[in-house]
Amino acid sequence: MESRLDHVYRSLLLTKFFTRGWGHPEALKKIIKFRKILGDREKAQTVLPKPSEVKVVLTKEERTKDVTLIDGHFTSPLAIHHPELCPSPVADAHFQAVLPRSWERNVSLKPMVLQFAGTGDHFYWRRRRLMALPMAAERGVGSLILENPYYGLRKPKGQLRSSLHYVSDLFVMGACLIMEAQVLLNWAEKEGCWPLACHGISMGGHMASLAASAWPKPIALVPCLAWTSGSVTFCQGVMAGAIDWRLLTKQLGEWRDEVWNLVESPEFEQERKDFIPRPDFRALPKEGGEAVHFMRGLMDECTHLGNYSKPWDPDLVEMVVARYDAYQPRRGITPLHEVLRCRQPREVPEGHVRAYLLHQGEFRKAIYDALDRTATKYPNRRLY
Repeated sequence: MESRLDHVYRSLLLTKFFTRGWGHPEALKKIIKFRKILGDREKAQTVLPKPSEVKVVLTKEERTKDVTLIDGHFTSPLAIHHPELCPSPVADAHFQAVLPRSWERNVSLKPMVLQFAGTGDHFYWRRRRLMALPMAAERGVGSLILENPYYGLRKPKGQLRSSLHYVSDLFVMGACLIMEAQVLLNWAEKEGCWPLACHGISMGGHMASLAASAWPKPIALVPCLAWTSGSVTFCQGVMAGAIDWRLLTKQLGEWRDEVWNLVESPEFEQERKDFIPRPDFRALPKEGGEAVHFMRGLMDECTHLGNYSKPWDPDLVEMVVARYDAYQPRRGITPLHEVLRCRQPREVPEGHVRAYLLHQGEFRKAIYDALDRTATKYPNRRLY
């Protein structure tokens, strides 16, 4: 049974998604073709920048009693490969490092967590307050908080809140974050940080999983309140009600004809050419028809973790899910732990909203366990 609070909370929000439609067919085709490179860890290394090729600029430092805060930015590698896909605010990646002052006492380990934003998580303050500062105080864990493309400092002119204009914007966001994560993880390594982890909640958890798939070394991964593909989020979850399916249906002909032959879904590949995917229809929007099917395929192509390399060591993955999650329903799709070949997820007896509000401590415990396992299994980190 899905959480009633999740449904009520979503109904009160004004944010709508993909208010201008699918995005230009050429943009969709480019990002899908580039996704197929990023989805293979070995191929991804051919387009990912070497540490010496990206200039990370540090702009501000602030010291408090417990932590040092450092702001910085760099050019998103996607903007170098495909500047036409990245509007100017998106092209400049901004981040904040939260470094425990305890590191100044010559500690043997400097664990660092790269945190990704959930939907609506603009700027740094929420992740800093709820996760970074408690982790620094409890266990001396540092954080790198990456500003999401299309959010906060990176929000394009004319975009209202978190309302992405196009479906293709979500895929540009994912490609940006995969590539930017490699820059920040390399920077953390250069600064002597170890072990490393990728973490996020909800959409942030999914983006953390995408980013970890491209990292060619042992890394902890802790996705919380996330699942296998964005298709369940936007086609089955409560977020489906925030999409103008009539507009997407109106645009569908040209987009489907030009883009569909590039789509690969681990869930219905046998039926792809006939354009008859069969997800779990019980929760799909009644209006939308073929647009919903097309969205399912497109989301699976670009976000399904079966289309990406497994983490370097799946034993370093710790997942947390909400039993009654209406934002990330888990029916009608291959379970994420089966896709990643990792251990069973930890479960909290809540819906999505209550889990986020009440179980931050459980998320942090999963991070600590994953970091500890990484440090124990790979003590000679310089070999990797």
